[in-house]
Amino acid sequence: MTNTPVSIEDVPLNRFHQFLTIRSGGGSFVDGYVLSIIGVAMVQMAAGLSLSSFWQGMIAASALIGIFFGGFFGGWLTDRFGRKRVFFVGPTLFILASLAQLWVESALALFLLRFVIGIAVGIEYPVATSLLVEFLPKKNRGPRLATLTVLWFAGAATAYVVGEALLRHGGDDAWRLVLASAAVIGAILFIIRLGTPESPRWLLSKGRSQEAEQVIKSVYGNAFSLRNLPEEPKTRKLSFLSLLHAGYGKRMLFVTMFWTCSVIPVFAVYAFAPKVLGALNLKGDWASIGSVAITFLFVVGCIIGTRLLNTLGRRTTLLHSFFWSGLALLGLGAFSNGAEMLILVLFGAYALFIGGAQVLQLVYPNELFPTEIRACAVGVGTSMSRIGAAVGTWLVPMALDSYGIGATMYAAAVVTFVGLAFSLALAPETRSLNLQQAASLN
Repeated sequence: MTNTPVSIEDVPLNRFHQFLTIRSGGGSFVDGYVLSIIGVAMVQMAAGLSLSSFWQGMIAASALIGIFFGGFFGGWLTDRFGRKRVFFVGPTLFILASLAQLWVESALALFLLRFVIGIAVGIEYPVATSLLVEFLPKKNRGPRLATLTVLWFAGAATAYVVGEALLRHGGDDAWRLVLASAAVIGAILFIIRLGTPESPRWLLSKGRSQEAEQVIKSVYGNAFSLRNLPEEPKTRKLSFLSLLHAGYGKRMLFVTMFWTCSVIPVFAVYAFAPKVLGALNLKGDWASIGSVAITFLFVVGCIIGTRLLNTLGRRTTLLHSFFWSGLALLGLGAFSNGAEMLILVLFGAYALFIGGAQVLQLVYPNELFPTEIRACAVGVGTSMSRIGAAVGTWLVPMALDSYGIGATMYAAAVVTFVGLAFSLALAPETRSLNLQQAASLN
């Protein structure tokens, strides 16, 4: 009787897996930091560079545009040159582009630097998730992917804490220090990633089996070898059009719409939080305290959403998330001239309830598509959602100037309820299904 080798996908989490989650999740932390820090600096930066509403929107949206291109480019780099090498491209770009913001003197230069930072963020998605998926035990993949979203909001929370402290003590040009502070986070990320091994699956795909075996032994122990690495089935590669014609068009529509509708208000809020809170009559200490408190509530909401995925289920969690966060945005529109505490409560409620939709952004797409088209589907969903978020972010300052805060909050509520409508019509429940069943159209 032949003993079947234990798959490395079935081994328990070890110290390497824990550290790899930190190394990979650090990219999400930096993502949240760099995309949120612009909101902290926006008011002082706009005055210092005499920015029009048009340029405020363009600069806030530039990183999101960069993510669109960085995601596709990062995927190509990761497949061509390996996970290990590309793992350091993002942090390097973070450091250089962030430091360059210390000397920026024009709106166009700042737009271009933020665009480069967005490319760095986009590169992070394929390389960080590839390493996690190719090393982690299969039962831990879902929770660990959801953890990346939590780390995004943790990075955003840190941005507000650090940014507010620098603005208080850095003088009239403190906004330059605020934006450049991301270089420190990038440097820390670069350092903690030193020593990360290459993916054995990628090494095998390049015919480097001896190196792949050495990595497996170093990570899992000398008792493990290539015999413990499950062989992936060889499948034909499908194009995006083939994906749609194969019957997955409806699922692609759902992923794109729910992802886009869940990120547009969030990115708009983060890019212009002080300005939005100021328009809601929260100024001075109220605005500072509100920015930090609301950001921490986003983190709490994501943690709660992660906990609910295996109890309420994916579909129910998503529906509740959209419904209650949409009501909170309606409240902000209706009571835009209300008392400071009421505004904070409604904003906090939105931050708390939208967490369920946020954590599902990386979980749902990976469950709804088979292996041969999963990466394509996730990539398209990521890119389209970022374009929607960029357009929404660009429109925020002009909407505030032209229509006021009440109408802007109503528009955010409409976007959220559009996400709810698509989820009601198309969201499946995958809680009790294995990956093969969840991806099946039958």
